Amino acid sequence: MKALRFPTGLYGVTPEWDDTDRLLLAVRQAAEGGMRSLQLRRKNVPDAVRAAQARALAPLCRELGVVFLINDDWRLALDVGADGAHVGREDESLARIRAEAGPDLILGGSSYDDLGRAQELLAAGADYIAFGAMYASTVKPDTVRAPLSVLTEARRLTDSWDAPRPAVVAIGGITPDNAPLVAQAGADAIAVITALFEAPSIRAAAAACSAPYSANPNRKP
Repeated sequence: MKALRFPTGLYGVTPEWDDTDRLLLAVRQAAEGGMRSLQLRRKNVPDAVRAAQARALAPLCRELGVVFLINDDWRLALDVGADGAHVGREDESLARIRAEAGPDLILGGSSYDDLGRAQELLAAGADYIAFGAMYASTVKPDTVRAPLSVLTEARRLTDSWDAPRPAVVAIGGITPDNAPLVAQAGADAIAVITALFEAPSIRAAAAACSAPYSANPNRKP
């Protein structure tokens, strides 16, 4: 099986919490439960608040061995020593970011339900392509829905890439109950917000979401 450019398993995405101490504790608990990667996603806060949380999370993630990315702001990712950045449709082009940031910064991009966009992102140097929402999402209730079949097609697409191959990430409404279906469809990683950070036990939720990958890390549709 080809090595990946991005960790398999649980990819935590931060909730809109201003309490940084609470966030740091939650991230530690998620990592203890098996979370492999984390994205700082703060859409509605001043830049200074997002930057302060990024600077607090970067050393914690290094300590925990968690790959750390920042949503929408690759320059901040470089500034705080994060591992990478996630790029959406409204951001700078991934090709331009790759040219400026260099080869070492992990870059992932949103593909929604669009394999054509995924191919463009891969050609531009994406380390992962993200699809979703797979299920109804409380974070983005009006977002486009993607069928599970798009994960299978995306996996076939990335399997044709040279090693290390880009990863396929699924996001949107993913829970411990549906995570096995998403993994079996072809997702190398699952991005989770609510079912992880709003769970009664974050550690237990992380373990449950990670279970499809822990049980069979080399599973393939």
